[in-house]
Amino acid sequence: MTAARPPESEPSEALSAASQPSGSRRPVVLQVLPELETGGVERSTVEITQAIADAEGVALVASAGGRMVGQVEHAGGRHITLPLDTKNPLAIWRNAARLEAVIRQEQVAIVHARSRAPAWSAWLACRRTGVHFVTTHHGTYSETLPFKRRYNSVMARGEIVIAASHFIAEQIMAQHGVAASRIRVIPRGVDPKRFDPDAVSADRLARLTRAWRLPDGATTVVLPGRLTAWKGHAVLIEALARLVGRDAGHAVPGREVPGRDIVAVLVGSDQGRHRYAAALVRQAQALGVADRLRLVGECDDMPAALKLSDVVVHASTQAEAFGRVVIEAQAMARPVIAADLGGPVETVEHEVTGLRVPPGDAAALAAAIERVLALSPDARLALGAAARASVLRHYTVRAMQEATLDVYEAVLGRGGE
Repeated sequence: MTAARPPESEPSEALSAASQPSGSRRPVVLQVLPELETGGVERSTVEITQAIADAEGVALVASAGGRMVGQVEHAGGRHITLPLDTKNPLAIWRNAARLEAVIRQEQVAIVHARSRAPAWSAWLACRRTGVHFVTTHHGTYSETLPFKRRYNSVMARGEIVIAASHFIAEQIMAQHGVAASRIRVIPRGVDPKRFDPDAVSADRLARLTRAWRLPDGATTVVLPGRLTAWKGHAVLIEALARLVGRDAGHAVPGREVPGRDIVAVLVGSDQGRHRYAAALVRQAQALGVADRLRLVGECDDMPAALKLSDVVVHASTQAEAFGRVVIEAQAMARPVIAADLGGPVETVEHEVTGLRVPPGDAAALAAAIERVLALSPDARLALGAAARASVLRHYTVRAMQEATLDVYEAVLGRGGE
C-alpha cells in the first residue's frame, strides 16, 4: 500500500500489497467488535480503519452497528452489520459461520478482534479459513467465575496480541502464558492537532460554559468517563465535599478552600444507568454539594471541555488497561490527577506530568486537587507543558496507527507459517 495522508499525519510504513499471496490485490483487514456506539475501543477501531484506508488497504468493520458507523465510513472503511453484540454460545457459533462467509467473500487477509465474544466467532472463522488472526487486549477482564479465564483466553490467541499498556502485557503473560515475543505493547493515542490548547476558540469555551451552567469565575474539576461505579464518581463527590468544607450537609468551618467557587463536572453518558446517575445526585445532596455538581452527559467537543477544566481527574477504583482521557487532558496541557493503578501509572509521571493518588481515597484526592489549585500560574504552565510534551513523544494516534500497521505487516509476512 502507498500512504495517502500528508506527511504530518500519515503512517510511515505502508501495509504492503506484496505481502498478499496474489501480489496484486490490496490486503483486506476485517476488524470485529460488538457494536459502534461509544468508547475507546470504538474510537481505536475508527482510527485503524483510517490508517488501513490511507495505506491503500481495504478496511472492513463488522459489528452490530451504532452511531459511530458513519465515522467508520468517513474514515474510508466499510461496515458489515452482524449480531456480534451477544455472548450467547449458540449465537457465537452462528456468528462464526457468518464471519467465515464474509472472510471468503471479501478475501480477507487478517481478522483483528477487539472484544471477547466477537473474538471467539472470529477465531473459529479464522481456523476454518486459514486467515491470520490478531487480537487487541483492551481490558482488564475479571476472572471471578471458574470459566472466565478460558472465556478471556481468546484475547490471548492472536498470532500477535496487542496490549494497550505494559500493565496489560504483564497480565496476559501471567494469566495466559503468552510469550513476550507474541505481544506488542501499543498504547492508544491522541491527535495532537485536535487536542491542542491553542486551537480551542473562546466561543467554544463560552458555549460549554453556558451548557454546563457554570458560575462566572468558577473553578472546574472535571471527570471525563461514562457513568459507571468503578470510574470513581462517588470518590470525586466526597472529595468535593471535603474541599468546600461540607460534611453530611453541614458546613465545617475552616475547611473551605478560600476564594474558590468549585464545581465538579461529570462528563460522560450514563448509557442507560439512570439509577446510578440518580444515586450520585443523592450523594451530593446528602453531602451538601448538589449545587456544585454537574452531570452533563456526552460532550461533542472534548478538547474544549478539557481546556475549560482547571483540574482533570481520573478516579477509577479498578485498574484500567490504558485510560485515554488522561492523555487527552495532558495533550491539552491540563493538570491531571490520576488513580495510582493500571495504565495511568505509565502515562502520568508523578509530580512531573501530573499527580497520582491512591485509588478510592477521597481525602488524598481532595488534598491533591487543593495542591494543584494552589500552584502558581508559572508552575501550572510548566506542569501542563511537560504533560503535553510527553504525549507528543509517546502517545499520538499516528504512533498507534504505525505500530498497528507494523503488526499487520508482520503477520502477512509469515505467509503460510
